[in-house]
Amino acid sequence: MKIIKQIMLVTLFVILITSMASAQGIPQAKNPEKVGLSKERLQRISAWIQGDVDKGVVPGAVVMVLRKGKIAYYEAFGYQDREKKIPMTRDSIFRIASMTKPFTSLAIMILAEEGKIQLPLPVSRYLPEFKDLKVGIEKKDPATGKTELILETPTREMTVLDLLRHTSGLTYSFMGKSMVKDRYNEVKVFDRDQTNAELVAKLSKLPLQNYPGTTWDYSMSYDVLARIVEVTSGVEFDTFIAERIAKPLKLADTGFWVEGVERQARIAEPQINPATGQRPPMIPDVTKKPKWMSGGGGLVSTAQDYARFCLMFLNGGVLDKVRLASRKTVEHMTSNHIPPGYKSAYPIQMQMAWPSPSLETGQGFGLGFAINCEPGLSPLPGSKGDYYWTGIYGTSFWIDPKEQLIAIMMNQAAPSTLMIPYQYRMRHFVYGAISD
Repeated sequence: MKIIKQIMLVTLFVILITSMASAQGIPQAKNPEKVGLSKERLQRISAWIQGDVDKGVVPGAVVMVLRKGKIAYYEAFGYQDREKKIPMTRDSIFRIASMTKPFTSLAIMILAEEGKIQLPLPVSRYLPEFKDLKVGIEKKDPATGKTELILETPTREMTVLDLLRHTSGLTYSFMGKSMVKDRYNEVKVFDRDQTNAELVAKLSKLPLQNYPGTTWDYSMSYDVLARIVEVTSGVEFDTFIAERIAKPLKLADTGFWVEGVERQARIAEPQINPATGQRPPMIPDVTKKPKWMSGGGGLVSTAQDYARFCLMFLNGGVLDKVRLASRKTVEHMTSNHIPPGYKSAYPIQMQMAWPSPSLETGQGFGLGFAINCEPGLSPLPGSKGDYYWTGIYGTSFWIDPKEQLIAIMMNQAAPSTLMIPYQYRMRHFVYGAISD
């Protein structure tokens, strides 16, 4: 009897430990069919990615597909570092670039729920140096034929909402050319050896690219939002993300740099370009703490961590009984906020090819994500209300509330032009696997 009792106690202990471990992770579907996905069709993803690894198109990737709150597909392919022959693993760590932006928008909304930020107010309410920004308009002098940058007073100030939806008048200097973008480059707005406060000070002395509220222009708006988080919360941006988002959601490998030998050994690297013999430029060293905690593109993460972040949104702001935002706040964030009659900073060809607001493809933009507003106009499969974004180093995700679906792709590939076709092909493979 004593031996039987000991066996029962050990069994109960094992069950308890197993359930605790499961609660910290994401449930795995016994097979994809249990959540309405075809196992056979999901294998098309495997054939595609492995084929591109074998051909040298990409070094490797991690792909995860969840449905109805469970993992249906989770695979690692190729190399974490091709040159060093280090295999990719499910817990490899990636620079997620612009997939940082939803973290920043969530931080703003957490503070809005606490009454510390109001979206309709001018940015100058929180950052006084933004009070008298001018708009830079290029005009040609008919007498000399020389183009000059004329500064004009905008009809209104940019608001916090403008920053969230990229209608602030700010821009990115690496996307297209203009005299304003030249000014950005002159003051080195992408210098990693600057704080958010120093970056905002630089931007406050530069002209705007567009009149606030008139034009969708992908921009440094989220880096300004990061500074607003610091000013209104009283802590550095990385501390806010760590304490208010990563820690409650148990995102063990999400942050602005990678600490420790074990974690640094899991950093995914882009492969060397055979033509140049070098890795692609602008890939940051994430083994050291940066001075600039970029709200627009500074985070590293894993597929597992980002899946937990996405599940929180899919669940209406809560995960594992921890609520970060209300259901109505999540609904607000994932609704289209692009006003009627807006202008796009990009030509129609780019609007059609790149995931940006486009009347032709039925896409809008919320507070941190692109939104599928009219699936009938989109060239890609999806549902009304699905939301998504990408990272320039090769990461992408989307969340489809109607189908209870999350898809995440992590790779560290170059050139970044692979980002768009990879995201598009993933859509076809994942939606093509729905079997219920």
